[in-house]
Amino acid sequence: MKSVQQEVDERSNLTGTNKFELLLFRLGGDDQGEHSELFGINVFKIREIVAMPSITKVAGAPEHVLGVVNLRGQIIQVLDLPSIAGVKPVTGLNIMLVTEFARTTQAFAVESVEEIVRLDWSQVMSAERSAASGMVTSIARLEAQDGHPPRLAQVLDVETILRNMNPDDAPENMEHAVGAKMQLKPGTIILAADDSVVARALIEQGLDAMGLPFFMAKSGKEAWDQLNTIAGSAEAEGKSVYDKVALVLTDLEMPEMDGFTLTRNIKSSSRFGNLPVVIHSSLSGNTNEEHVRKVRADAYVAKFSAEDLSRTLRTILKQ
Repeated sequence: MKSVQQEVDERSNLTGTNKFELLLFRLGGDDQGEHSELFGINVFKIREIVAMPSITKVAGAPEHVLGVVNLRGQIIQVLDLPSIAGVKPVTGLNIMLVTEFARTTQAFAVESVEEIVRLDWSQVMSAERSAASGMVTSIARLEAQDGHPPRLAQVLDVETILRNMNPDDAPENMEHAVGAKMQLKPGTIILAADDSVVARALIEQGLDAMGLPFFMAKSGKEAWDQLNTIAGSAEAEGKSVYDKVALVLTDLEMPEMDGFTLTRNIKSSSRFGNLPVVIHSSLSGNTNEEHVRKVRADAYVAKFSAEDLSRTLRTILKQ
């Protein structure tokens, strides 16, 4: 257990090179205890890994909430991840993954932790068509190594899991939160990219409330390809990409091409270098914010607050 925790601490400093670290774990199997699938979560979201402590059950807690734990003075809600995924642990809920993202801290109970693997985002494919619930955002292809045959790991969309567990939580009043509508130069749009179904829906609602036309991509690669297509169309009309795109709004964790790489591609290009880029991510902390500065993004805003997003976009767009 200690060696895995050390890897989390050491490898979370991985710089943005379209690579990331995936913590692999298992939740359990079917009713016969078979078909124990491999799952993964980005190491950047893991604060720590601990053996399952004593849990205090909370009266009237929602389904799938095991209770709370006192972890060094912080009260943290513990979620039964196997139950949420519809599987049963064979050996019990042995490990607690403490996660920190989107300004919140929570813990997920899992059966076992396997290892940490370093992957290129090009090894990760969108799972949107095969995962109707939206709980799995992508599938990672793991190459054969260390005696393991080639494997697949399901990358969990923890934002969607939390949103699905609290469907009655009404989002903030978008119109009130974002203030007066903004005006872009005629003919220009916001190019946005996010692989999470829930995040895309919230971003679309926010941009609509701001009065900002947009194109929504599902990955960094799709956004990059779309940006080049738009630039080509603009040049055919005797214009530039700046006559078509006002700003790029991108997530960090995305299959095929992450937001760090997308931003670096834009900022290092003579074609797009002056295009504003705002990184909008659930990943937080000093390490990630330092990476944002390294790739020369114009701003960083944490998910998801329509008010914060509106304030950031107004500043960048000089509205």
